Amino acid sequence: MKKCIKKWLRPILFTLAGALTGLGYYVLVGCSTGSCAITSSPINSMLYMGLIGWLLSNALGSCCFSKNCNR
Repeated sequence: MKKCIKKWLRPILFTLAGALTGLGYYVLVGCSTGSCAITSSPINSMLYMGLIGWLLSNALGSCCFSKNCNR
């Protein structure tokens, strides 16, 4: 059970951090005209940045450098 939690903890945290970053970007920068595909809506910003966070969690995974990984 702990291995399963540990396996999914990094992607979940990176995805949540990405979604919060997307929300922050929407609030602070956003799109004033509403014609921007990603930043015109907070949902779009959060989904896009959450996806980027998930991809980064896989790219920056410690599994590539660990001897104990069974990938």
